[in-house]
Amino acid sequence: MPDPAPVTAPRPHDLRRGAVFVVGAALAFSVMAALIKQLAGPLNNEMLVWARNFFSVLFLLPLLIRYKPHQFLTQHWRGHLLRTGAGLTAMYCMFWSIPRLNLAEAVLLNHTATLFIPFIAWLWLKETVTLRTVVALLIGFVGILLVLKPGIGVFSWPAVVGLASGVFAAVAMVSIRSMAGIEPTTRIVLYFSVLGTLLSTVPLAWAWQTPTWWQWLLLAAIGGLAAAGQLLLTRGYMSAAAAQVGPFTYSSVLFAALLGWLFWNESLDPRSWYGAGLVVAAGVLLISARRSGIQPLSSDSAK
Repeated sequence: MPDPAPVTAPRPHDLRRGAVFVVGAALAFSVMAALIKQLAGPLNNEMLVWARNFFSVLFLLPLLIRYKPHQFLTQHWRGHLLRTGAGLTAMYCMFWSIPRLNLAEAVLLNHTATLFIPFIAWLWLKETVTLRTVVALLIGFVGILLVLKPGIGVFSWPAVVGLASGVFAAVAMVSIRSMAGIEPTTRIVLYFSVLGTLLSTVPLAWAWQTPTWWQWLLLAAIGGLAAAGQLLLTRGYMSAAAAQVGPFTYSSVLFAALLGWLFWNESLDPRSWYGAGLVVAAGVLLISARRSGIQPLSSDSAK
């Protein structure tokens, strides 16, 4: 099945349908994060990252095999390797931070990728940064400081690593933007899935752990949820404009807060809630300011 050819007909627009898909994706990613938190005790980070990639490829395989082999040939290995390296690093950082932070905080810090994308795109691709973008970035970074709480005795390296996941996820997304018009979406997804699985297999030479049958099921669920979230997110952005459905991605923070409260009795202090509110507000401003171009954080970047 080839990549769709350009058409002149207007894109379908159904905000309600798009919102349902995006919220469904947010729920899938939040449940995936909760499963990672549950398995992070008995299994190491290397196992979790590998399983997320390996099982995600298995779930996506029925879709990928519909494409002809020549469609996966590329002359742009550098872009694919950069996208994979940044996305995989973001994944390692996020998965490491999840068991060491409140679930909602870990998910929120990963979502800061939306704030870093305009800055990285400005440096790398020379894209224009408007006054509205600058204001949104300032609001967002104030929110990040409130979540990190530097200088009041609760600053933590897990929070810094969680923030790093957002930075690397932003680099991954801008690398995708750099291949726009050069590489089709299907090829980018394929190379990230396959290269991510191969690269995350290397550390298993010294970090392999044999899961129990129950852990195997949960690991498979992590990969399945990652694949489902990616597909739902794609359908969401195909159903309505990114500026309208993008803000719904932040519902994952609320889902994560609910799951953290239900299963680990977690709660965020008022300072963290204020910070989260500012980060979300800044993200919504940035998304609504971009009618086209780079979309908000995609699941395949870091989750």
